[in-house]
Amino acid sequence: MRPRPATDFLAGYPDALVAQVRQLIDRDELAERLLRMYPQAHEVRTDRALYDYVQDLKSAHMRSAVPLGKVAFDGKLHVAHNALGTHTTVSQVQGGRLKSKREIRIAAVFREMPEAFLRMIAVHELAHLREREHSKAFYQLCLHMEPDYRQLEFDLRVYLTHLETTGRVLWPACLPQQGRQAEG
Repeated sequence: MRPRPATDFLAGYPDALVAQVRQLIDRDELAERLLRMYPQAHEVRTDRALYDYVQDLKSAHMRSAVPLGKVAFDGKLHVAHNALGTHTTVSQVQGGRLKSKREIRIAAVFREMPEAFLRMIAVHELAHLREREHSKAFYQLCLHMEPDYRQLEFDLRVYLTHLETTGRVLWPACLPQQGRQAEG
């Protein structure tokens, strides 16, 4: 039997559902299921490509929201500390004026994930431009931008549980896009 992960990414979900995930991990079947649902990683690898990706989502769903000054992958964000992404306001004094810019940083682990997971975290951080807290209005905005938001969040948490438990990355960047297999 494998050890339980130190971080409980599935906290708050029904016990029966968590037990099913743990069984799949114990039987070494979870990786295969995730790869069937999400067969390949996205192509967004650079900070510039990520900025363009997030900007396209923002343009499609939140045209009137404040402009973004920066969007980047951040290797210092760590999923074990519950930081998949951050949204911040950076203020600078320019002359006699205070100028602020909004920034989104997404954990570098998202470089090697399916596009659906990247979209989910980008939508989450974009929603913070309007709603600072994780309120009902916040999640309604997430669902407006990504109707499958809740399922994608759960699937991402399942993958993070798999990753922490087994240490196996399912979508490594070094493999070709077609025919990726779970490393084991």
